[in-house]
Amino acid sequence: MAAAGDEQESRVWIERLSATGPERETALAELHTLLLRAARFEVRRRAASAKLRGGDHEDLAQQSADDALMAVLRKLDDFRGESRFTTWAYKFALYEAAAKVRKRSWQGREIPLTPEAWPLITDHHERTAQQVIETTERLAALHQAIETELSPHQREVLVALALNEVPIDVLAERLNTTRGALYKTLHDGRRKLRGALTARGLGLEEHKERTPA
Repeated sequence: MAAAGDEQESRVWIERLSATGPERETALAELHTLLLRAARFEVRRRAASAKLRGGDHEDLAQQSADDALMAVLRKLDDFRGESRFTTWAYKFALYEAAAKVRKRSWQGREIPLTPEAWPLITDHHERTAQQVIETTERLAALHQAIETELSPHQREVLVALALNEVPIDVLAERLNTTRGALYKTLHDGRRKLRGALTARGLGLEEHKERTPA
C-alpha cells in the first residue's frame, strides 16, 4: 500500500484530472511532462538493441507520451491507490514506448512465416551422440507436426511468434487482428502440437516454448 503522503498526492492528481477548465488543463500538461520523461527513458534504453535511428528517439517518445496520457485518462477509474499515482501512470508510458520501439524496429522488415525461414533451434553443444539423435528426431517430428496438424493461420502465428520471435503487437498490426486473438491461436496451436508429439512418444521438455514479447 502507498504511504499516507503518497495517498494524498494521488488523490490530488485524481481530483485535478477529474476537474474542468484551467485546473484540468494544467494537470494534463504536468502529467504529459512526467510521461514524456518516462517514455524518453524507455526509448533510450531500447534504442541500441532495436537499431533505431537517432532522429526516431524523440518522435517515438512524444507519440508514446501522447498515447500514454490518453490511456491513463481512460483508466482513471481503475486506479486503486496501491501505489503512487505517478508510478501507476509511468507504467503506461513505459508500455507505449516499448511497443512503439518494437514496431519501429520491424518497420519495412519482412516477417518470416514459411518453413524455410525457421531458425535452427537445435544445440548440440556438450551433448552425447544419443542425445543429439533424440533431439534431431524430436525436431523433425515437431516440424512435421507443424506442417500437418496446424491450420495455415495457426502455422503462420506459431512460426512468427514462437520460432522467429516477432513481437506480438507487430504481428497483430500486420495481420489486422488483436493480441488476444493471436494468443488464443498460439495456445490452440501449441496444444495441438503437444498432443501430436505425445501420441508419437515424444515431448517438448528439452525445447521449452518461447513466450512472445
